[in-house]
Amino acid sequence: MAFEFTDKNFQETALDKENVSVVDFWAEWCGPCRLIGPIIEDLAKDYDGKALIGKVNVDQNPETSMKYGVRSIPTILFIKDGEVVDKHVGTATKATLQQKLDALLV
Repeated sequence: MAFEFTDKNFQETALDKENVSVVDFWAEWCGPCRLIGPIIEDLAKDYDGKALIGKVNVDQNPETSMKYGVRSIPTILFIKDGEVVDKHVGTATKATLQQKLDALLV
């Protein structure tokens, strides 16, 4: 299951650790977000123990969304060792996201 990032835990879970995190910014009312949601869940299972993959509900966590300038959703941030190293806006295939993630894990 995908990790639930919040305004309260984002710093310690996504930024303060030396790891790779994939963060999906989404909302309940967003149609494209519903399309990419199952892909994020699959990636969370596939990369369990290798990367932290989760979601930020933009309606419930406005601070984190504003901090990263998220204006369109879904927006997916790829974070390595506390730094945003890649960003994807809009829907994507599982293969596309896997390719970006695999590149960060080498």
